[in-house]
Amino acid sequence: MTEDKAPEYGELDEIVGFHIRLAHGAVYRHFTDTFVELGLTQKQVSVLWLVGENPGIAQIEVGTRLRMDRATTMTIVNRLQSRGYLRRERSSSDGRKQALHLTDEGSAALVQAKSCIAEHEAWLKSRFTDEEVEKLVEMLARIHE
Repeated sequence: MTEDKAPEYGELDEIVGFHIRLAHGAVYRHFTDTFVELGLTQKQVSVLWLVGENPGIAQIEVGTRLRMDRATTMTIVNRLQSRGYLRRERSSSDGRKQALHLTDEGSAALVQAKSCIAEHEAWLKSRFTDEEVEKLVEMLARIHE
């Protein structure tokens, strides 16, 4: 860079949060493009995946694990249920809780989603070495944990 040319973002270039926001935007755009045919959002895929790996998980536990408030969790579960991907049952251990299960359609959608995730992850990881990916995940975990 020459002395007479300012950095593209000026002082913003020094702000870590700014770069995290730009990176998130790029990842989100690619995810959305990858999932356009499935018509699923990142949060919906996360819910399907979590329920698929934990049949009977309580709706409230899904929200807690994914760090979503109750209203957001309920909206996502309602949407997935209306598409025929999830079903709610009363929890056998606590009748006040809703246990979530994938339907056959939900399982099929999850298989497709996992294929799209693999494509998306390959795109993302292609920007880094294996060691960098491991370090990046470790560093990002420090922020969200």
